[in-house]
Formats: sequence, structure tokens, C-alpha cells
Amino acid sequence: MRILIGFLLLTLVLLQYRLWVGEGSLAEVSALRGEIATQRAEIARMQTRNEVLEAEVRDLRDGLEALEERARSELGMIKRGELFLQLIEGAPPQPTTPSPGPAN
Repeated sequence: MRILIGFLLLTLVLLQYRLWVGEGSLAEVSALRGEIATQRAEIARMQTRNEVLEAEVRDLRDGLEALEERARSELGMIKRGELFLQLIEGAPPQPTTPSPGPAN
């Protein structure tokens, strides 16, 4: 009888070890669930990005306005008869005043 109880206790300890620490344990399952949630969030972010890119491709294919906007902003192109002005940011120029001549 003692052998049977000892065997059952040993089996119980081994099963508990596997449940808490071994392969497929509760900690491992919890970590995998967290990883799945992270991957799903990444997939949702990428799907949103793909939708935006797909809409941009449709605009470039179908509409001339989007194509013209791209040419203006990225290539610096202008229409005929337009005047191109380039603003340079920085300190405003200081007015120059003539320096007084040597005192005699």
C-alpha cells in the first residue's frame, strides 16, 4: 500500500511540475497569449498602413490632382506661367548702413 501511495504522490508531483514549469505550462501559455496579442496589434497597424497606401495608389492611377501634387512637392515642378519662389528660413538679413568715414 505504501508503494502505491508513494507512486501516486510521485505522479502527482511530476504532473504539477509539468503544469507549472514544464513544456506547455501555464507561464508559457500566458507568454504565448501575450505574443499573439502583440502580433495581432502589429497586423492591424500594417493593415491600416496598407489601406492608406492602396488609396494613394488609386489616387495616383485615377486622379491627376494627386499626381500633380506629388510632382510639385517631391520634384519641385511648376506649371507654365507660374513663378517659383523659394523661402529660406533663418535670421532675417540685416540692413547695411554706410560706415562713417575717418574723422579729420
